[in-house]
Amino acid sequence: MFFRIVFAALCLSLAGFAQTAVLAQDNPSGLPLPRFASTRSSPINVRVGPGTRYDVAWVYVKPGTPIEIIQEFDTWRKIRDFDGSEGWVHQNLLQGKRAGLVAPWRTGEQLALFTGKSEDGGVRAYLPAGFLVDISQCDGRWCAVSAVDHANGGNATYSGYLQQEALWGVYRDEEFD
Repeated sequence: MFFRIVFAALCLSLAGFAQTAVLAQDNPSGLPLPRFASTRSSPINVRVGPGTRYDVAWVYVKPGTPIEIIQEFDTWRKIRDFDGSEGWVHQNLLQGKRAGLVAPWRTGEQLALFTGKSEDGGVRAYLPAGFLVDISQCDGRWCAVSAVDHANGGNATYSGYLQQEALWGVYRDEEFD
């Protein structure tokens, strides 16, 4: 009787393991969902379905634009834009490089880019809402970013720190480097 109970427990645990493995296989890339990424090039057609036979919903014209991948189907990724728009893009048109938009929900405002991980430190620059930045690391509260000032011909690059909550392109309390 004891051996039957042990055998039954072993079978149940193996069945649970097999179910977890199948669920991981449901995701073609094996990467977590949702996750942030960015556009690789331009122009990029965003389609209403996962394939080239579907209509184009809109076009990205700037490489490095942050997007959120919310679903996968074969080599196609369903993405969400900062304004909530959703569509499908081929995986080759996306990259894992992290980018963000500076508080796009705060239209007309400017946010301070600090020299360190504190509001008490110096201000390196003021970035307008919606400004595109590259994100190199986040610690759950602050993100190290770099911003290119295209108004000056792209000659000025500013590096510093933004509060993580002021960025679209990272999750609350997310940490990475």
